Amino acid sequence: MLFYNFLWTLIGGPLLVGCQFYRNPRLQERLAFKFPRVPSGRGGIWIHALSVGEVKSAQALVKRIKKDYPEVPLVFSSTTRQGLELARNELSDVVDMIITMPFDFWWSYHRIIRFIRPQLFLLVETDLWPGILVYLRARGIQSLLVNGRISKRTYRSYKRTPTLARKLFSSLEVCLMQTKLDSERLLSIGLPPHKVVTIGNIKFDRARPPLKPEEKQKWKRLFGLPEDATVWVAGSTHGQESLIILDVFFELQKNHPNLVLILAPRKIEQAQELNDMAIGRGKTCLLRSQSRGNVDSPDVVILDSVGELERIYGLGDISFVGGSLVPFGGHNLLEPASFSLPVLFGPHTDNFAWMSDALEGLGGGRRVKDPRDLTMAIRELLSNNALRAEMGSAAQCFVKQNEGAVDRVMNYVEASLRGRVTGC
Repeated sequence: MLFYNFLWTLIGGPLLVGCQFYRNPRLQERLAFKFPRVPSGRGGIWIHALSVGEVKSAQALVKRIKKDYPEVPLVFSSTTRQGLELARNELSDVVDMIITMPFDFWWSYHRIIRFIRPQLFLLVETDLWPGILVYLRARGIQSLLVNGRISKRTYRSYKRTPTLARKLFSSLEVCLMQTKLDSERLLSIGLPPHKVVTIGNIKFDRARPPLKPEEKQKWKRLFGLPEDATVWVAGSTHGQESLIILDVFFELQKNHPNLVLILAPRKIEQAQELNDMAIGRGKTCLLRSQSRGNVDSPDVVILDSVGELERIYGLGDISFVGGSLVPFGGHNLLEPASFSLPVLFGPHTDNFAWMSDALEGLGGGRRVKDPRDLTMAIRELLSNNALRAEMGSAAQCFVKQNEGAVDRVMNYVEASLRGRVTGC
């Protein structure tokens, strides 16, 4: 840790000077210069979620903790701007304080931990920083990894340096993993069995109320969707994958003129390029940021917004989850599945390997090999309403069958608050 902290001193020292000189608010938060004016109260629970996906995962757990321990102060942190925005929109009325996760610079994490003084630290899914974890343990503060997952890419890195990997997890009291495969990957690099537990995925327990008729009509009016439109929602697409989806849509619409595409690129900066491409092909395109209910019957709607995709899946008849036709590793399949949609995805689903295999095995999802295969799969679903309904029902059953992970996590939260959880 001395060498690690020395490296951060070389990086963090100039940042401290720059932070003061340029008065950059974001940098001030990352360096723990800037705190909320009112502290949350001491001896509470600090929950950290890296970005949007992890914040969504954490919501059910945060609300359950608040329900079971209303008197315990809750602090929630995220690293990315989008994660913080979502947390402020969804959790401001649940937690006592929302903060930016500081750099793993010793000066920064000393300040933030002394400011919060938590009794328990819950790390959701990923974003392990050894400096923070070691300092928490040195101060007698227990840390739990919740909803842990180990992707194939991360596992390869751990296998190359198992000693360092074990050191990274050594300050955690227990690792509560999503799947048996995630647990096996940790055990294979040498973590002791009593420190690794498979509890399921807390994402399944997140409340996903169905789209009521009035909410559905609101979205349809906002986007100018006709009542007879068949809607394909393609979410979290990456780079070239977004262009592939547009090409597939152009081909499908030749024989299905009522088909409308709602496309949500992972990076909203790509929205204008996609808009220009659709218009260049003679299609009517609507950017979400410009939707005022003044466009009728667009061919394509592009979501250049944050945090709306999950509800908009409820408008769909068919879904595709991106990051999977390109080698990114895929994204969360639960959102469309919870709305009883057939869920299509590509071959690259390493980040959600168990979920994609299980959903496909139950008949609620279908893996496509390439753009041609995707075109054929959607064409079949468009021409077979019974198949769409059957896959949608299977997808909903998949979600229901895997609920309950939050209950299992809460057993460990309670034990930790009572001081009964011990690590190695």
